Amino acid sequence: MKATLGLLTGMNAQLTVLGILVESISARSLQACEEATELVCAEIGSDGKEHLLTPAAAEAWRRLRSTATAEGITLFIVSAFRSIDRQVEIIRQKLDTGVAVKDILTVCAPPGFSEHHTGRAVDLSTPGSQALEVEFEQTTAYAWLTRRAGEFGCRLSYPVGNPYGYQYEPWHWCFHDTQTGSAADTRGIQRHV
Repeated sequence: MKATLGLLTGMNAQLTVLGILVESISARSLQACEEATELVCAEIGSDGKEHLLTPAAAEAWRRLRSTATAEGITLFIVSAFRSIDRQVEIIRQKLDTGVAVKDILTVCAPPGFSEHHTGRAVDLSTPGSQALEVEFEQTTAYAWLTRRAGEFGCRLSYPVGNPYGYQYEPWHWCFHDTQTGSAADTRGIQRHV
């Protein structure tokens, strides 16, 4: 909680400019997510974009993807590491199109509170499925993930009815390093978009 309060104090002005009330973050019990400092390329997208993760998360992703591929399942990363500054840009872009901040915060974490900041979260898709849409849950890739992702230290972050006020995101998975007991294993890191 101390880290959350410190981050809120440091970001209060920026959150205020975006129209995000500190009280709304506290009311949803959102925890601060520390921005990763050591990142490696986990995958290069078809558009040439490098998707960055922490070394442990990248290794887990490669093993997961390799196993899935061997079992006839194709998965690819849509989004991985995202800086706090990038999170601000995303929210600002949505605000500029007229979306209300309360609606934005059901699909996008406040800056400083996104699992993507940790370098351990990925948004996934599979061929034939529109990226970042609930329809992903109807794919064989999602069924495979629900059965097997835990073997690689990965969990679905936002199931139906999650307590943090985020919409159901069957595409959003996060690596939790259970062998080292790292911060990725704590409540503060495992639940934020």
